[in-house]
Amino acid sequence: MRVTKLSILKVLIVLAIAVSLNACSMFRHKGDTVDTMPVDKLYNNAHDSLENADYAAATKAYQRLIARFPSGDYNEQAQLDLAYSQYKDNQPDDAYSTVNRFIKTFPAHKHADYAYYLRGLINFDRTGGVIERFVQRNEAQTRRDQGFNLQAFDDFSELTRRYPDSAYAADARQRMIYLRNLLAQFEINVAEFYLRNKAYVASANRAQYVIEHYQQAPQSGDALAILARSYLALDQKALADQTIKVLALNYPNHPYLTDAKWPHHPSTLRKMIPFSGHH
Repeated sequence: MRVTKLSILKVLIVLAIAVSLNACSMFRHKGDTVDTMPVDKLYNNAHDSLENADYAAATKAYQRLIARFPSGDYNEQAQLDLAYSQYKDNQPDDAYSTVNRFIKTFPAHKHADYAYYLRGLINFDRTGGVIERFVQRNEAQTRRDQGFNLQAFDDFSELTRRYPDSAYAADARQRMIYLRNLLAQFEINVAEFYLRNKAYVASANRAQYVIEHYQQAPQSGDALAILARSYLALDQKALADQTIKVLALNYPNHPYLTDAKWPHHPSTLRKMIPFSGHH
């Protein structure tokens, strides 16, 4: 049988079409992966992206899994992982919404303690999260951050209250101490601002707030000093004397007791306070 050039050409054309169709099929299959994968493979795909710090890809994969499989263990874990992926991808509003939805939908989930912890972390890191970054922020930014600090404190507090033995509780308590001191310092800054501007009632109220709400914070000594200075400026000598005695008893080395450079330093301090026994 004689093979003509035309026959060979026809065969080549058919082969080219077949290869082209096969390539298109493979490309289409690859592009539709998240829509065709079974739930376990889709979860593993999302998890691999998360482990490789490809948070955008992980977020998309988790969202697709949740949409395709609206119930089951994979869905529950995917919601929690999605919140973490959004948090790491610097999407705090989305992350906070996702983790809140998880807590409301699965209040008895075995990883509910982690959900509360993650919720606290999301707000904690909105304001920098560490002292070094906080120090570099200006006063206006610090004021704006207080709402997130308060919410983070409440989130960690709820975790330690609900799950006192959680693996995350110890870290949450340490963060609460840091946040408590940060919040107390903010109130002291405001009280000093009022004091400098001779708004003595306002400075006294802010100082009193620190004493009542942040007793264990190291700023309590400053709050007592500001309160005493405010009382003296308001000509409330009896209240000032009483406050100075409390300060001397609890913070005998506070500079307000010895440094005359402090504004409104009482010249009769040593007559008002029985120093013996306090040093």
